[in-house]
Amino acid sequence: MSESEPNDAALLAGFWQVVALRGWHGVTMGRVAEEAGTTLAALRSRARTPLDLLLLHGREADRIVLAGTVRGQGGSPRDRIFDVLMRRLDAMQPHRPGILRLLSDMKRDPFLALFLAPHLLVSMGWMLEAAEIDAALPAGAWRAPGLAVVWLAAVRAWHADDSPDLGATMAALDRALDRAEGIARGLRLPIAPDNAEAGATEAAAPAD
Repeated sequence: MSESEPNDAALLAGFWQVVALRGWHGVTMGRVAEEAGTTLAALRSRARTPLDLLLLHGREADRIVLAGTVRGQGGSPRDRIFDVLMRRLDAMQPHRPGILRLLSDMKRDPFLALFLAPHLLVSMGWMLEAAEIDAALPAGAWRAPGLAVVWLAAVRAWHADDSPDLGATMAALDRALDRAEGIARGLRLPIAPDNAEAGATEAAAPAD
């Protein structure tokens, strides 16, 4: 890596600083390069457009959550989902001003929301994996979208929650999980078993 080429953390910090100051429609690659302390040439090798930087942010949030996940962590599937989504919000905290500005700008840009939707479902699939919940088809066909709805409810609460402990956000996430579980039961959708339970069953099974 050349001296002027930023790592992902510096690149995203610069990107979100531009968004915070100028809004989504004020983002230019020149401004991002300046804030990230790099050159346009180095930035071009990492991202083609601001949309690429948004996708990089999503992948980095996924990576942070996955890197902090211990397999066989125990607890109920609900507890693990709660932990995973709160850790994902924690990963967003350093860029809070920029992300809040983006969320406000997205209300006037439905095409941006449509662009991000399939990438959100991919991320939610990874969050299910982090929580050791079976994301394979056919259950995964509804679990990832269902988790996306829960996640968006948590993000809406996070948007309005400026408390240090994010207590209001945690309460909103808890309520969203309650609603999701109620809907799943009403539709007779399987909530369990999950990967962790399956692994425990296999470990306890006697050898042939």
